[in-house]
Formats: sequence, C-alpha cells, structure tokens
Amino acid sequence: MKPNDLPSTPWVLARRAARMNPSVIREILKVTERPGITSFAGGLPSPTTFPVAEFAAASAQVLHDDGAAALQYAASEGFGPLRERIAAMLPWPVDPAQVLVTTGSQQGLDLVAKVLLDPGSRVLVETPTYLGALQAFAPMEPEVVPVANDEHGVLASDLEAKASGARFLYLLPNFQNPTGRTMSAARRDELSQAAQRAGVPIVEDNPYGDLWFDQPPPAPLTARNPQGCIYLGSFSKVLAPGLRLGFLVAPPALYPKLLQAKQAADLHSPSFNQRMAHAVLQGDFLDRHVPRIRALYRSQRDAMLAALQREMAGLGVEWNKPDGGMFLWARLPRGLSALDLLPKAVDRGVAFVPGAAFYAGDAPDADALRTLRLSFVTATVPQIDAGIVALAAVIREARRP
Repeated sequence: MKPNDLPSTPWVLARRAARMNPSVIREILKVTERPGITSFAGGLPSPTTFPVAEFAAASAQVLHDDGAAALQYAASEGFGPLRERIAAMLPWPVDPAQVLVTTGSQQGLDLVAKVLLDPGSRVLVETPTYLGALQAFAPMEPEVVPVANDEHGVLASDLEAKASGARFLYLLPNFQNPTGRTMSAARRDELSQAAQRAGVPIVEDNPYGDLWFDQPPPAPLTARNPQGCIYLGSFSKVLAPGLRLGFLVAPPALYPKLLQAKQAADLHSPSFNQRMAHAVLQGDFLDRHVPRIRALYRSQRDAMLAALQREMAGLGVEWNKPDGGMFLWARLPRGLSALDLLPKAVDRGVAFVPGAAFYAGDAPDADALRTLRLSFVTATVPQIDAGIVALAAVIREARRP
C-alpha cells in the first residue's frame, strides 16, 4: 500500500484548541523580514544591548566549574542561587522559596491561567492590554472583561463595578505594552485598596520596569499586598530574550500548584541558561549594564518623538511620551483605520502593529481601530526618521477625499 492510499487519521481537536489563535505581531514580523522594511512592529529588545562577551565568559566558567550539573535535569523551582539573587533584587522582602524560575515570563502567564482559570471564569484586564496575555488565557475559555483606564492606569471605580466573581486582575503598571503608560503611585495605592476590598487578586506583569528614562517607576502593587498578588518578571529585556528566562513570585499558599503546573509543562527551565545568567548577574553588572540600555532607548524615543512632531504636523495624529520601556502609542484621525493603513505602509517600507489586536472582547470599536503601537528600540535614528516620513505620507494620502 502506498502512503497516499492510507486512510486519513481522524484527529479530533480539543475545544480549547479552537481558542488558540496566531499572534498578530508574529504574523506581522514575517512581513518585516522583507529587505528594506523599517519595522516599528516587534517588541524585540535591541540586539546591540545583548552582553555577548559576558555570556561567552559565563559559558566557559559554568562548563568548567560545574558542567555536569549544568547539563543535567534540575529542580523545577529553578537554580537555587539564581532564585536567591532574584529575591534580593526585588524592592520588597521576598523569600527565595516564593520564587519560581520560568521559561520566559510568558510561561508564567500560562501557568497562572492553568492554575486559576476554569471555563467561564471572569478575568479583568486593562484597556488595551498585552496580546500575549490574552493568548495565554484564551485556551482556558475565560470571560475576559476589559476595565476602563485613563492616563494614570486602571480606574479603581470600574474595577469595583466589574469585580464580582473575578479570579484576578491582570495588568502591566510600568511602561505598559502596548501603550507605554505608567501607573501613578496614587493610582497604585487606590487600586490596591479597591482590589483588596473587592477580593480580587492581582497578577502584576513587570518585564519593562528597569527600562526607565528619568526616574524609576513607583513601587510594585505586589509590595502593597504580597499575599494578594502574583508578580511576573523577565530577564529578556535586561539580558537577552533567547535565554528564555523569567520568574514569578507567588504567595506560599498558591506556590505549590504553580510549581506542579510548571513540572507538567516542561519539568524545569534550562539549567545551563540559569547558571549562566546567575554568573553574569554577579557583582554590579546590572548597575553598569542597564543604564546603557536606558540611554540608548531614551535617545531612540526622543528621535521618534521629534520625527512625529516634524512629520505629522497638521495630520491630526496624536501620540504619547512614554517615560520608559519600548513602545509609543498613537491614534489616527477619525475615519482612518490602522488595520487598513498597514498594507499601504508596508508597501512604502514601514511596519507597525495595529492597536485593535490589544483590545479584549468582541470586535474593536472605531476608536480602537484608530490606534497603533510603535516600537522605537530596534531601529536606528536614520531608520526612525525615514520610517516616520513614510508613515506620514501614507496617512496624508489616506486623508485625501
């Protein structure tokens, strides 16, 4: 019998598989691989910030000193000395036993979803919110409810109005993806108190908090109520995303179930990578390294702001000024759609992410369709200038009757 004569296998997909969708950003990144495209689309850190020499030295050191253990299976909780280092880095008292090393902070979102969500469970999210979180939650079939925001962050009054039955509130208070906004200290106090009154735990995602430009962001919400929060962090933005190393900090009562979910997912995050990261983090490395990242990203943000001010004059485009991170949020004039504009922009050699992908719920409204996310950290200043010129030309052409 030839292979083509074999009967087809009747694969039946689980119901949750129907809730899995491709990342809009990953699909757009395929387009940006074309030669000549200036990409403001990806949330990728600048590769010029990767400490390659330090990791080369750390790799040799780890293999020389303890190569067998580094290449062996290891504890699911993570490499003990790295967990201790993470706990010491956090701005509130943390027991290393509460730290779980994850395969990127994205895995932390997946573990939280598996442990805390049932079909129909209510999850509260910012408006807009991180697309990767929506993807992580979706297979668990929750009811995702957007909570209103202003420039200072989530509105406590709307949180309380929607709190009934909510399993948790998910948010990124520092240099948020996609908007770049930062939640004020006063709003953090207000929101933390409102969440405690309403009995809503908080899942606080903080991959960008070290990337501030002028001053550090306020203390985490988790520091205000450690027993009512899960805190997610990442080494992708300050070391390198290819390590796939993140972490979560969980209350002792919740930690064992998150650990069991981790064991079922991948046994443990790469032992070798954990040991290399620990070796690189010794001493004052981050104190020397991270300020260089901040200076680079600030110069690129300033270049994009200047180009927008220059090229978008009179076009009715609005944008914000992020105090850190990697993203800037813009809004087109009424009547235009970022989704419709994207293919025309790509034809002119520039790409961005339409903002509609970051809104939870049903079809995005007209205001959401006008929004777009611009990442300023992987393009050079000349590329930023040329890309904004091209984007302005596309908008100008779209506004013509």
